[in-house]
Amino acid sequence: MEPLFLSLLLALFVSSVTIPLFLIFYNHRSQNSHPNLPPGKLGLPLVGESFEFLATGWKGHPEKFIFDRIAKYSSHVFKTNILGQPAVVFCGVACNKFLFSNENKLVVSWWPDSVNKIFPSSLQTSSIEEAKKMRKLLPQFLKPDALQGYIGIMDTIAQRHFASEWEHKEQVLVFPLAKNFTFRLACRLFLSIEDPSHVAKFSDPFNLLAAGIISIPVDLPGTPFNRGIKAANFIRTELLAIIRQRKKDLAEGKAPPTQDILSHMLLTCDENGKCMNELDIADKIIGLLIGGHDTASAACTFIVKYLAELPHIYEEVYKEQMEIAKSKTPGEFLNWDDIQKMKYSWKVACEVMRISPPLQGAFREALNDFIFNGFTIPKGWKLYWSTNSTHRDPAYFPEPEKFDPRRFEGNGPAPYTFVPFGGGPRMCPGKEYARLEILVFMHNLVKRFKFEKLIQDEKIVVNPLPIPDKGLPVRLHPHKASAMS
Repeated sequence: MEPLFLSLLLALFVSSVTIPLFLIFYNHRSQNSHPNLPPGKLGLPLVGESFEFLATGWKGHPEKFIFDRIAKYSSHVFKTNILGQPAVVFCGVACNKFLFSNENKLVVSWWPDSVNKIFPSSLQTSSIEEAKKMRKLLPQFLKPDALQGYIGIMDTIAQRHFASEWEHKEQVLVFPLAKNFTFRLACRLFLSIEDPSHVAKFSDPFNLLAAGIISIPVDLPGTPFNRGIKAANFIRTELLAIIRQRKKDLAEGKAPPTQDILSHMLLTCDENGKCMNELDIADKIIGLLIGGHDTASAACTFIVKYLAELPHIYEEVYKEQMEIAKSKTPGEFLNWDDIQKMKYSWKVACEVMRISPPLQGAFREALNDFIFNGFTIPKGWKLYWSTNSTHRDPAYFPEPEKFDPRRFEGNGPAPYTFVPFGGGPRMCPGKEYARLEILVFMHNLVKRFKFEKLIQDEKIVVNPLPIPDKGLPVRLHPHKASAMS
């Protein structure tokens, strides 16, 4: 009996290993069985071309993955397999226009499994419903009259930030400070949290969370994904306590209903009278805090980088900002009219986001089979669009490596070529919010300092945001007090 029992155990073990492997390889081969797919290759099962996709970013040149394959296949549409998913990469103006124009018709926003596992509430409803929810909530806080009210708050926080973190220092690390500034703004405007110690309590866990979101979803101790889940749980617990206290304050009339986006979420119900539950609100606040500071901090960091490298650009920005600074009375904060005068500064910021876009691209999922450019795009396949496919293309931006803010004069770039905030119905609703915080940062920076890079050829790593490898250390040269007055 014993040999027979051992034989059965061996057979069960072999089956448990070979059947999943067979299914993986069968599924991988079946992905290529659709007729008339775009050119390209899917790579190895599960892994696909994920390593090449990520490695070009780690080396600081994420556009290489895109342009190498455009050249290889002589096509702006090609298939691949990234993040464990068969995908079609869409490149260029026609592709951008098609994807942005067919949101929720042929395609829908898609996030990797790592996001769904870190944000469990995202599994309860479809991404279409989630998008509708957020677009009903956000306009109240991102409409022009609301934004105008934020400028004074942003300027107050910026002045405090530069006074405590930059002034009286010979050198600083720009990237951590830019994150600190944008995160303080998001905490204040979304949650009414102003206490620096309370903000700092969230800061490190948010960095771990952001890293976990774009990591390989392997939940083992010590992995970025595992640390991301733990960080999300910590943040969620903290937020739930804030949410419950706010609910109590609203019920007792101690907090105004229009205080911030948290109060608005707690009081907003759907057409059936159903309000969001606390966990759902917590996850949405986490998403807003990430979106409200991560990309803007990358943009602010690279603005410092290019202003340090290009003295003639710095001088023009300085001249514009000092005209505004000299028009203010002592203690007067920036206002909407001041922001509208920062035309050259915004052109510089746009050129920074063209060359070093904080958002490298985004995923969509095909809702049904459809044909594009003569190729079949199967239902369920993922679609990836890349900012660099147009930002770095000389057909749209001559001499794309050259820093030239004049590209944004007049009507600016052609439609669907400059897409740092996406486009169509899914264009980032916080675009104008980002413009305000970036310009307030620039104003408070250049009116105080000139600066020089301490590492001239510092490596840039894209993972998934572009980040200077050493945090962009700079030496500060404060302006004389008479020049600032």
